[in-house]
Formats: sequence, C-alpha cells, structure tokens
Amino acid sequence: MEGPHDKRSGQRTPVGLLLKLSYGSLDEFVEKFASNISRGGVFIRSREPRPVGTVLAFELRLQGGEAVVKGKGVVRWIQREDGSARPPAAPGMGIQFVELDERSREIVERIVTLKEERGVAPGVAAPAPVAPRPEQTPAPTRAPAPAMPAQADLSQPHRVEQVSAGPVRIDLGIPAEPQRIAKPSRTIVGIDLGTTNSCAAVVKDGRPYVIPSREGHNTVPSVVALNARNRIVVGHLARAQLLTNPRATVYGAKRLVGRPFESEVVQEIRSKFAYEIVPDANGIAAVRLGPETLSLEQISALILREVKEVAQNHLQEEVNRAVITVPAYYNERQRAAVRLAGALAGLHVERILNEPTAAALAYAFGRNLNQRVLVYDLGGGTFDASVLELNDNVYEVVSTGGDTFLGGVDFDSRIVERLLAAWKERTGSAFSGDRVALSRLVDAAERAKCALSERSDFSVQLPFLALHEGQPASLETHLTRAEIVALVEPLVERTLDVCREVLLAKKLHAKDIDEVLLVGGQSRMPLVHEKVAAFFGKQPSRAVHPDEAVAIGAALLAYSLGSAQGVVLIDVLPMSIGIGLPGGRVKTIIERNTSLPARKQYGLATTKDGQTEFELAVFQGESQTAGECEYLGTLRLEGLPPGPRGMVKIAVTFELGAECLLTVKARELNTGREVQAVMSTKEGPNAARRKLEQAGVDRVQTGSFPVPERTPAAVPAPRKVDAPPRPGRLGGFLRRLFGKSDEAR
Repeated sequence: MEGPHDKRSGQRTPVGLLLKLSYGSLDEFVEKFASNISRGGVFIRSREPRPVGTVLAFELRLQGGEAVVKGKGVVRWIQREDGSARPPAAPGMGIQFVELDERSREIVERIVTLKEERGVAPGVAAPAPVAPRPEQTPAPTRAPAPAMPAQADLSQPHRVEQVSAGPVRIDLGIPAEPQRIAKPSRTIVGIDLGTTNSCAAVVKDGRPYVIPSREGHNTVPSVVALNARNRIVVGHLARAQLLTNPRATVYGAKRLVGRPFESEVVQEIRSKFAYEIVPDANGIAAVRLGPETLSLEQISALILREVKEVAQNHLQEEVNRAVITVPAYYNERQRAAVRLAGALAGLHVERILNEPTAAALAYAFGRNLNQRVLVYDLGGGTFDASVLELNDNVYEVVSTGGDTFLGGVDFDSRIVERLLAAWKERTGSAFSGDRVALSRLVDAAERAKCALSERSDFSVQLPFLALHEGQPASLETHLTRAEIVALVEPLVERTLDVCREVLLAKKLHAKDIDEVLLVGGQSRMPLVHEKVAAFFGKQPSRAVHPDEAVAIGAALLAYSLGSAQGVVLIDVLPMSIGIGLPGGRVKTIIERNTSLPARKQYGLATTKDGQTEFELAVFQGESQTAGECEYLGTLRLEGLPPGPRGMVKIAVTFELGAECLLTVKARELNTGREVQAVMSTKEGPNAARRKLEQAGVDRVQTGSFPVPERTPAAVPAPRKVDAPPRPGRLGGFLRRLFGKSDEAR
C-alpha cells in the first residue's frame, strides 16, 4: 500500500532535471558511467541534491546534447561530501527509476550487462546514507535495487536546469553562403573528392606528393557524421561510428550530387543507405542529420574543409586555392555543385578537372610521351573510361564515357546479398536486423572483398547479429574467391561495355590503345586485372598509384597554372545535348565528343501572333526519344517583342566552356537585343515529357532559318572534360543551371 507521501508526490508536477555530462560518445558514457547506474536507479553527483521524496523528470545528455537516459524517478537518498573517505565520497543523490523510455532501458541494460561481464554486481556499492522505506518506493520499471554511489568519474560538475524541449541546432562550421577570399594563397593544392576517400596533393620542389591525413593516412574517408556530442565530424572519426550510428553517418554522397529527389536512381539508393535522404526546397536530393537537412554541397564542403585543414596543417600556411577533380561524366549541375562546395569550404576553385584526365597527367607529366592511353577509373561509387592522346604537354581527350552507379559499393552489395542468403539458409527466415546490423553486414562484405583479393578463402563471423525467434543469432559462413568472382563478374563486364562504347565512338579498337591505366581502389581486384588484360590484349600499366594518381594529377595541373610552360588539356562533351520537339522527339544541338569549349546557335521563330515567350526542354543523350534521355531543364525565353506569327526570330546560343559548364543565351534578330534566358528544373522531367507528348504543345518553330556560326576562339591552356551519364541510365534525370560566360558570338 502506498503511503500518503507517495500519493502527494505522484500528484505533483515533477521537477525538471537536465544533466549535461562531459562524455563525448555513448560508448564513453557506457564505459565510464557504469559505476553510477543500475537497473533500479542512478546516482547523480550534485552539490545541491534534492530532498528525499522529490519526484524528478530527468534527462542525462552527452556533451553534444544527445539524450542517453531519460525518464522519471524519485530521490531516495542523498550523500554529503566526505573528503576523508577512501575513495572520497562525492556529494549527490540516489534516484530510483519510476519510468524510462525504451532507448534508456536498452542503454541501462547494456551498462548492467557490461558490469556483469566484468564480475561487478550491478547496483551494489557502499551502503546508502539514507535508506528509503519500502512503502515509499513506487514500482520501478526493472529490478528495484537503487543505484548506490561509487567513485564518480565525472570530470566536470553537472548543471541542473529545467529540461528544454527545443531541437538542438548543429554548428556546421561552414558559412551559409560563399565568402570572399581576401588574399589568395601562394600554394594551390590538388584535391581528389572521391566517393569513398578523398585526398590532397601538392608539388614541392618540383616533386608531387600526397599530403597525409591527421591520422597519418594518405586518404581521408569521404564520410560526414553527427556524433554523440551533436557535433559534425569528418573523415576517420566519422567512419569510426559507421557501425554504431549508421543513421547519423553519411557516406557515398557523391552519387547523389545534383540529382532530383524524385528520380529513380535516388529512390533506389534510399533503400541502400542507413541515413535519411530527403528533398530540399528545390526538390534536389539532400540528407538529414539530426534536426538539420543538409544539401549535398554542404556535405561535400565539410569533406573539402577537412582536406583543406589537413593541407594547411601539413604545409604550415594558409591554403585557399585548389584544383578539384570530378568524374568525367558529371554534368554542369554537378560541376557547379562542386564549385559551390569548394567556395563554402573557403576554397577558390581554380579548375574542375576530370578524374581520368588527372590520372593521365600523373602518368605522363614531364615524360614527353606520344601515346594513346585509356584510363580505366573504377572507384568506390563511379566508373569512368576515357581515351586520351598524349603529345608532349598536350593532353587531348578524344572519347569518354562512364556509369554513374557502378563502383566498389556495388561490389559490396553483391556480397551482402550472399551473406543475407546465408542467414536465410541458417535461420530459415529472411533477415530482419536493424540498421546497425545491416551496417555490420556491409562492413563484413567489404572486408571479405579486400581479403579475397589476396587469398582464396575467407570466414565471415558476425556474433549476435540479429534476433531470431526472440533469441540473438550469429552469422558464420565461408566465402571463396571463386564465389565472389561469380557474384561480381557481371559488374566488371559492365565496365568493359563502357570501354567498348568509348572506343567505338571514335572507331577505335582495343589494339589501338598503347597503355591502359587502372585507377580507383576497386581496380585493385585481381578479376579486374584479368578482364582488362584479356580485353585489351596487354597487361595494364602499373605506373600510377590507384588511390593517389588523381590527386597527384590535380596537383600537377595546379602547379602548372603558375608556370609559363603549363600543360594544355583538351576535353570533350561525353553526351549529346539537344532540345525536345513535339511528339517526344529530341533534336541534337551539340554532339557527343565535341571538343571543348564549344558553341552552337539554333534559330527559332514564334508560332503565334503577339507571342512574347516560349519554352524549350533541354535533354542529354544519344537517343532521339526524350523518354530515353536525361532531362536537364526547361529553357524559358521571355521578353520577346510582340509581332505577327513567324516574324519574330530568335537565335539561341548553347555554349559549353572548357569545364563543360553550360551557358544559354538568346538574341532577337530583328532588334539585336538579348532576350532573358532562364534554365529551370522546377517543373520536373515527367512534366516536361508530358508537355512534349501533348498535341499542339510546340510553342516555337525550330530550325526555320539558318544562323551563321562563328568559329570558337583558339583553345586556351588547361582544358577539361565533363561527362554526363550514358543515355537511359536507370531513368535518372539530371538537372542543370546555366553558368556565367562571355557574350554569345
């Protein structure tokens, strides 16, 4: 029977108690706070303990703001400070649990289990100074033993205050908008912004080298996470929590840059990543970390900032200029996103350089070669293939292509499927583990893949992976290299399909290639070496480091920018750009493998009396059907002078710069004045295609008169390629903005 004291206390509003601990992570809390907690209650250090019988609504938070134990309790005893005791007794109060949320119960149970494994009886310590009477004890959520004071391991006094219900904002450490760089740095670094790892390189005393990370590694994991202290961490620290907190850990984000949230490729990826992918205000894919929604530009900026700081610490000087590499098939939207990310990270991006071109630079710089090479770049998330002709210091890309979603993570996914099948064979049911368990599977798959590149068999052992029929079950299985080869061989064949397309685009054959350069971590796989050697009839070159070649090439280009004898880079457009026509057709404006920079004008005329505006849907791809091409955006031309049908003529100029950044301008020919041209992606790819299919939707008469073209200016020194994805790849729809450039000629 409850005493009157408890009736009164149950009716009172609990006192809010917020305790901000000095621990930075959940693991640290579990390890170091274990002596203060039991199934029945917790000892809280406080110089002003609450009176016995006080009802508390308490919350224990880590240093970063993450709640670890939350619930209600009653103060059952207090302890005064006693410096003469050994060990000294810290002042505080013993709180008996009355109510805990589910996560708190799991954490308490984890702490108790840890103590039991170490032979420490949970909840047993020095006698309590004040013992509660049994009739005063409300029913606990677990065993009724109250937590007794032990040696407190708290380096900072706790603050006691009313619990705040508002969300905790995250300090990203980067500005919301790009900031002007007052004084450009003397040094320009090269940065390889990779899917799995990133790194920086620099040229010192004529020698290029990769700058080591804070931990001494040559690469920095391209991982961004929100830690238990509610702080953003990047690189190795972020990767370290991938298994324990996958929902707050972003990796592989390079695949998402510049992609609409509604696209099929993004929707497919959402099911493979533990973190939450959401649309931003413009419908572009973004990620959620805690209370914040971060754009992919911000995620990339955080990685670039980490690489920048690594470079500054190593060089002992300010670094705010960089050459940054991207996949050759990146479209203008994605390249613009990388430029913005660099600006947010405090970098002036001198150049956007294609990864295959950078690898070729690393291979041939200073060697005065005269060769035709193919760069086979198979990284963590992407694949590129580019043919380059090297003539002394001139590096000309003649053909390029790629696969947006083909890389090491896809190899890992095949192995994960094999492990899931093994789980079903063992348990008889499909895998139902949580995100942490899935992360453990992915980690095991990656370790197995790497191990089987060096040996013929590997044992996977994942104890207590998930629950089966209410009991923890483990996964133990044996993998062989032959099994893995069978699983991933179709993926390697897909890379060779891309190589075939790249060669055929210029009527080349495998025998026409002098050297094949393997770049990217996944290219280390023995199967890749075997298949590439068989396809080209020669062993691939080992003259470049798979992980470092791209960064080295970027550093060499950065070094040459300040040299009178710089290299000349000539890149190409990897996929044709065209406009949509009625009936869902596409008219090509700039063809694939056109050397950059490039400019093409197209003539249009109004189709209605008094027409003052019209729209053009812009696509990218080799198909003549809009449904099989990538949607780039809708070009709106506004401010046309009203006139009779067909009398108002407009010349639209499509211009691609050396970095494949698209500029669109329009000029009304009768008056010679420019017309506003706005590239918009807000209506979405499906709406644009529906408009083309509708009868009478065509608002302009295209190609009704010739527009004389001017020859582009001479090719300037360093140039680049950008390569959008191949036509029809998973239905992904690429968005595009137009960039700044000179007047249309």
